Amino acid sequence: MVAAAIAVLVPAATGAAVPAAAKPSSAAPHRLPATLPEPPSVGVVRVELAGLNVEAPHSMAGYSRAKFPHWIKQYGECDTREVVLARDGQDVKQDEMCRAISGTWFSEYDAAIFHNSGQLDIDHVVPLANAWRSGADTWTTPERRHFANDLVHSQLIAVSARSNRQKGDQSPDQWAPPRHAYWCTYSRAWTDIKHLYHLNVTEAEKAKLTEMLDTCPA
Repeated sequence: MVAAAIAVLVPAATGAAVPAAAKPSSAAPHRLPATLPEPPSVGVVRVELAGLNVEAPHSMAGYSRAKFPHWIKQYGECDTREVVLARDGQDVKQDEMCRAISGTWFSEYDAAIFHNSGQLDIDHVVPLANAWRSGADTWTTPERRHFANDLVHSQLIAVSARSNRQKGDQSPDQWAPPRHAYWCTYSRAWTDIKHLYHLNVTEAEKAKLTEMLDTCPA
């Protein structure tokens, strides 16, 4: 089984390079990524936040989740969802189609613990609709597919379905993880993704991210 590599993509409308994703492989499930990518340090992220373009949200006209194709196969038969489930869980067992059939998962957003993968969603830290409003409306579909399946950066995380659906497509000023202990990591991840993909923020979003970064250890 050989999966196609994800290309490094450059949004034609912005001229800004989309970050490279890992080259998928035909590795067995135990060779899948082992840990959730750690976002940069708070000091680095504060600089990234200061450099983000502040702009009012773009129109949702023309938006569809279908314009952000997911989940794609990245490691043999393993699609992005199954890669994240295997990476973010403990003692995860997979079947021959790479589906998680057992394991233990801790939801960072609300501290809930699960033993059934069906109770988990894979959250896009920066939601697809938020990305659209922030500049992804100018990207091509392949560029949006890259964003929606990014395993290299802190964009994808397995969390409780309840918390993910409460969040929806809201920005941090509208929704933040109820588990405050995760605010530092969440704000670092959100800001870094916005920086890497050259996405805009609103004034309220930037203010809330600053507040959340203030929870990080000095």
